[in-house]
Amino acid sequence: MNLADIFSVVFCLAGLFFFFAGTVGLIRFPDVLSRLHALTKADNLGLGLMVIGLLPQLSSLTDGLKLVLVWGLVIFSSAACSYLIASQVINEQSLKTPAPPSVESEL
Repeated sequence: MNLADIFSVVFCLAGLFFFFAGTVGLIRFPDVLSRLHALTKADNLGLGLMVIGLLPQLSSLTDGLKLVLVWGLVIFSSAACSYLIASQVINEQSLKTPAPPSVESEL
């Protein structure tokens, strides 16, 4: 086992840890926004560590560029999807709570 293999194993295990932590956050946190935050942050970091761990194992530079491109696309799509889910949750929560009484109605 050479230095590149050790580097790959360490980074892939670190990525696996963050995937696991995101899954635990998804299961254990109480509300949707907390779950969403834990899942997106941990999964993006986990995927980044996995990509970094896989880069030394690739045979060509184009394969590495493809992995980095996929990682970037996942980050952008994760941010967009998280924004849409969070805005929908916030809109639904604002519809459930009654509006505060206006000042004019007290006069």
